[in-house]
Formats: sequence, structure tokens, C-alpha cells
Amino acid sequence: MKKLFLIIGAPGSGKTTDAEIIAANNVNTIAHYSTGDLLRAEVASGSQLGIVIDSYISKGNLVPLEIVIDTIVSAIKRSDKPVILIDGFPRSVDQMKALDKILASEPDVKLEAVIEVDVSEDVAKERVLGRARGADDNEEVFKNRMKVYTEPIDEIRKFYKEKGLLHVINGERGIEEIVDEMEAFIKSKI
Repeated sequence: MKKLFLIIGAPGSGKTTDAEIIAANNVNTIAHYSTGDLLRAEVASGSQLGIVIDSYISKGNLVPLEIVIDTIVSAIKRSDKPVILIDGFPRSVDQMKALDKILASEPDVKLEAVIEVDVSEDVAKERVLGRARGADDNEEVFKNRMKVYTEPIDEIRKFYKEKGLLHVINGERGIEEIVDEMEAFIKSKI
């Protein structure tokens, strides 16, 4: 039985870095994936699914929801680790509902928790604009990414809270403190 943890948070919340550190600290038991990396890896594998994904990506089109979900589920199943962290997913109510439906019919995968790394919009903005890693790290793009994150977040929180799966972590502290708390929480569930 694979134990799945979803890690959500605003752009700049640190969710990817947190998950990467936890996976690196637990190389024998914990795998970390991001949705974009999974899609690119599936394309690189040359699988039938990868060919279909590439037909969308190569034209600059969004990959359909079902394919994104299938890619995530197949990565979970293929992983040789018993614990899986996926950051930045779900990003929409549709993604949340689709994943929930698939997990309900997957006896080998159990969603243990959804961890939200909570930061204020000001802190998120300061971090994203401060890191300025690329063309997408500007104020206009940040505002759009924040809007994409905030529009569905209340419904996503409510859904997982009602299932007893939502765990919120204060993401406005030092990275070591955040990682220590998140790692301890994950280990308490496995």
C-alpha cells in the first residue's frame, strides 16, 4: 500500500523545496514528484501515454485532466518507495474531484494527508519576486498565479478538511523549522 501526501500552497510558499528536502532526507522510503516533472518524464519514456502527452505539449496546449491524473497515478504505482509526496496538486476543484474518484478505486494507494504550507500573499510575493528565477517571476505573472491558486483554495480546503485530511503548516518561518514539522507530521502518518 502506497501512502500519498499532497502538498499545496501559494506560489513561493516553499512547498517544492520542503518536499525535495524531506525526500532527500528519506531516500529509501519517500519519493517526491511535481506534476510538470511527471509529464515531462512520461514523454521522455517514449510510452504510449508519453506520445499522447507530447502531442499536447508540443503544440503548447494544456494536457487534459484525465491524462494528468493518469500520469500521477502511474508514477505512484511505479515508484519503489512506499511514501509519495506530490507538490502543487490539486490546483483546481476538477483536479481534486478527479483524483478523489480515482483513489477511491485504487486499493493500493491511500491518501494520508493534504499538507498546506500557509503563507500570506505579501510573503509569497516577496519570495517569488526576490528569487526572480525566470521570465515568470514578475509582478503581473505572480498576481495571475496567485489568483489561480486562491480561486479554488477555499473549496479544496473544505473538501479535505471534511475528510479529516487537511493539515496546515505555517510557512512563514525558517525552512529548517518548516521541514522539521512537515517531516515529523508525515512520519507520524506512516
